[in-house]
Amino acid sequence: MPAKTFALLAIPLLAGSLLLPAAQAGTLIELSAEASRPAANDLLRAVVYAEANAADPAELAKRVNQEIAEALRLIKGKAGISVKSGNQHTYPVYGNNRKIESWRMRSELVLESKDGAALSELLAKLQQMKLALGNVSQLPSPATRRLVEEGVTQDAIRAFEARAALVAGTLGKPYKIKRLNIQQSSQVPPMPMLRAAKMEMASDAAPVPLEAGESQISSSISGEIELAD
Repeated sequence: MPAKTFALLAIPLLAGSLLLPAAQAGTLIELSAEASRPAANDLLRAVVYAEANAADPAELAKRVNQEIAEALRLIKGKAGISVKSGNQHTYPVYGNNRKIESWRMRSELVLESKDGAALSELLAKLQQMKLALGNVSQLPSPATRRLVEEGVTQDAIRAFEARAALVAGTLGKPYKIKRLNIQQSSQVPPMPMLRAAKMEMASDAAPVPLEAGESQISSSISGEIELAD
């Protein structure tokens, strides 16, 4: 009988404990900080393409694909240069009577290399083969970007901690970090898009001038700290 009495009394006590008010949070302050570091543009990316017009789409595809195949044979013989297929488009060309007069096809190859001199020489040879240069861009390689991102994230975290300590110290209160949000971005200095029409004469093609430069990798941190009351 006493055991039953104890069980009945325990239930309202447990329910009452669930209704206790939560502890009041201290003052919440939102802060942000950022940091940036330069990253070497040690990877070069170039787009070359074959483009032609023809009345017969099958003949057009055969012609363009042959030019791309010849280019691939040359590219794959160059060490340190990777290649993959890019965009490929085939579309009709309409005349004044709104009827299809011919077809136009463009097929791209995307080249990447860390060797600027070798890529520049190869681009000149590809232009001699009647391919056109779409554009050339310079960017950090994945390994370089990853290494710089790790360092700049640490810089941004330290900057956030320093700002939090400054605010808390000025107010004379201890603090703790409640929330952090980390975002990263990169900014590549603008460079002219290197474009060229198809070369009519082999002697017209010359090595493309390439300068790597640097990109700016940034990390920004926003968050919230709580000051003890």
